[in-house]
Amino acid sequence: MTTQPEIILVRGDITTQDADAVVNAANSGLMGGGGVDGAILRAGGPRQREARKALVERIGSLPTGEAAPTEAGDMPARWVIHVVGPVWSEREDRSSLLAACYRNALAVADELGARTVAFPAVSAGIYGWPMVDAARIAVESAASARTKVEQVRFVLFGDDAYVAFESALRSRG
Repeated sequence: MTTQPEIILVRGDITTQDADAVVNAANSGLMGGGGVDGAILRAGGPRQREARKALVERIGSLPTGEAAPTEAGDMPARWVIHVVGPVWSEREDRSSLLAACYRNALAVADELGARTVAFPAVSAGIYGWPMVDAARIAVESAASARTKVEQVRFVLFGDDAYVAFESALRSRG
C-alpha cells in the first residue's frame, strides 16, 4: 500500500542512523568524495567500497537526479541509495533535478522493501544549493511522494540545515 511517509528531522551523523536505507549525496563517479559521500564510504568500510565498485562496473556513472542502491557495509543501515544532486546555478533552474533525487531514491527504496529512509540535504553542501531552497524542495518531494516507505528521516549535520528543514516542514502545515 502506498501512502505519504511520516517526515522527521534529526540532528546528527547519517552514517550512524538505524534505518533500512541511507541516501548518499554522491558524485557521478560513485567512488567517494567529500562531505556525506566520503563519510558514508569511510563508515561503510571495505564492503561499501566493493559494492560501489560493482555498481560502477554494472552501470558506469550515475546521472544527475537518478538513484542506485548498494549494500551499506559496516553501517547500521542495510542499504545505501546513491543519488547525484545537481550543482546549483543562478542562471538555470535545476530544481526538478533536485526533486528527482528524492523521488527516485524513494522509488528505489520501494523496490528494496525499505520502510525507513534517512536523507541528507542533497546538493546543499559543496554543490552550493541555498539551504532554505534545498530544504523546501526536499520536504515537498518527500511529503508528496506516493511510497511504501513509512518514515523519511532528514539527518542534518548543522544547526542552519536543521532550522531550514524545520521551517520547510512547518510551512507545509
